[in-house]
Amino acid sequence: MTVRLAIIGAGIMGGDHARLFAAEIPGVTLQTICDADAARARAVADKVGARHVASDPEAAIRDGNVDAVLIAAPDPFHAPLTLACIAAAKPVLCEKPLSQSTRECLAVMEAEERRGKRLVQIGFMRRFDPSYVEIKNLLASGALGKALMFHCFHRNVAPAYGVQDSMAICNSAPHEFDVARWMLGSDYTSISVFRPGGANAPQSAPVFMVLETAGGQLVDIEVNISAAYGYDVRGELVGEKGSAFLRAPVLADVNLGLKSYSVYPEDWRPRFVEAYRRQNLAWLKSLASGVPAGASAWDGYCATAVAEAGVAALRTGKTVAVEHVARPGFYA
Repeated sequence: MTVRLAIIGAGIMGGDHARLFAAEIPGVTLQTICDADAARARAVADKVGARHVASDPEAAIRDGNVDAVLIAAPDPFHAPLTLACIAAAKPVLCEKPLSQSTRECLAVMEAEERRGKRLVQIGFMRRFDPSYVEIKNLLASGALGKALMFHCFHRNVAPAYGVQDSMAICNSAPHEFDVARWMLGSDYTSISVFRPGGANAPQSAPVFMVLETAGGQLVDIEVNISAAYGYDVRGELVGEKGSAFLRAPVLADVNLGLKSYSVYPEDWRPRFVEAYRRQNLAWLKSLASGVPAGASAWDGYCATAVAEAGVAALRTGKTVAVEHVARPGFYA
């Protein structure tokens, strides 16, 4: 089986996905690279040997020569383009977030349920990262006992684009929201958000979140979008019998100039390159088997519901309940 793939968005993520499929994942033909900037689409297509370029994403989705779609366009386009994929009955891997609006997420879920087939996978690639997978398996084995807490932090060198006070919660933290929920197997019930400096803190200041789950666990998340020193993601799961730390891949420890040190990457891609590879391979295999892989539209909705509550908690200074609709049987 060869899947003819259209990639919507030829920026950093779209270009990386295209190179990954071209170089490391068999069974894919890069049919179309689509971007509003035709020159950028052409540059990516030429590098990876894609057959066509396009500037109209909905036309690319409807193209009869396209079997499946990967959406790596800017966040506001994720839900509308996912809806277009569902309307065209095309499987879609959509980068996170599905939307920053639960209303849009619900519209996607309703459209997918009407179609009667799971077509949507959300790009929460940490579910495929070897370090997270190993800790989840350890927890499932019973070796750690009951999970009590999950500590997370997520630090970027600098914001990728214009800073808003909600950016850390809506753009960065959804990865933590999803992977902690997946790790613990429990939904969130409440969230509190703190910032050093309080109401007078700059919009780029770190945020510190404390979440409670329906299972009685605590999750704390630090997100710092302006950490300056490097891209750094860490975590520790604390159980009744022990704990487990995430270990990031380190290619070399350097001894030089009377110092010993490790080098941090500038962004997320080196840290999670294997997670992306495994995610994309699992998605491709799911198209052949018909068995869904990875995060669903429901999972995308749940992450957005937490983010919406987190923004309310940040702006009110109060603990906010995380509320969402009952899980549809379609996503059981």
